[in-house]
Order: sequence, then C-alpha cells, then structure tokens
Amino acid sequence: MIRTTAVPRPIRVGAAAASIAGLALLAGCAGQTTADSSDAGTSSQNPPASADAGSGSGTGSYKDGTYTADGSYQTPETVEKITVTLTLQDSTVTDVQVTGDPQARETRQYQADFIGGIKDEVVGKKLDDLSVDKVGGSSLTSGGFNAAVKEIRTEASS
Repeated sequence: MIRTTAVPRPIRVGAAAASIAGLALLAGCAGQTTADSSDAGTSSQNPPASADAGSGSGTGSYKDGTYTADGSYQTPETVEKITVTLTLQDSTVTDVQVTGDPQARETRQYQADFIGGIKDEVVGKKLDDLSVDKVGGSSLTSGGFNAAVKEIRTEASS
C-alpha cells in the first residue's frame, strides 16, 4: 500500500531537530541542583578574634571565618556530594578546599579535575560574586559547589 499523506522530509527533519534541541535543554536542567535539606546542619564557623563583618560588593555582609557546607548534584548515574570549605576575610575568599566522595567511576575523574582547578577560580573573589559554571571540564560538580556556597552565604551572614 502506498501512503499518499506522507509528511514531507524537510518537516520531518525539522521536527526531529526540534525534539533533540528540547531534550538537550532538559538535559542541561539536570545539572542544576540545590543543597540537600539534610546538609543544612553541616556548616561550621570558626570566627576570628574580631566579630566585625566585612562588606561585600554585592548585597551581603559576611563575618570573617572558615565555613564548611555540603553540596549535592545529580549525574546520569547517581546523586553525588562534595564538601566545600571557604575561608573569608572582608567578604573575600582567601582559601578554598573541596573534598569529594564519588559514587560513580566517571565522577572520580570529574571531581578530581574540578578540585584541581577550583582555587584559581574563586580565591580573591567576593563571596557575593562567587558562582562557577565549568571548572576543569566538570560542569555538574559546579552545581554542587554553588549549592554549598549558597549555604555558606547564609551561615556567614548570620
């Protein structure tokens, strides 16, 4: 039987391309994460002798000290978690340490690359201006880092 109502090839190709573009947009959303609510109690603060808060270039005013928070993010295989420790002075990051706990084999490499490059990206920046996108080739780990930074902002402003 010959089909007489076939959709022209250019329309089929266009529809397929639009579908792929839509899937790519949705896949990009998977990298956006928020901090796990169970992580909220894991922040710690070691204030210096002076309790005066520095003023940031953005909207926040943060206490000097060292702050730690966990951030989680979704990968295609699993939910991964990293721990971020930031040291602040005058609302500026003076040191950063990130530790990972990779659950998937591929994540081990991405977290290692991220950890190797994060210091160059954040040290010397104001906490309000701190947001990373892709570090050391890892874009998903950045979502966990940004979630932890959000928790640290909250902790350091109180």
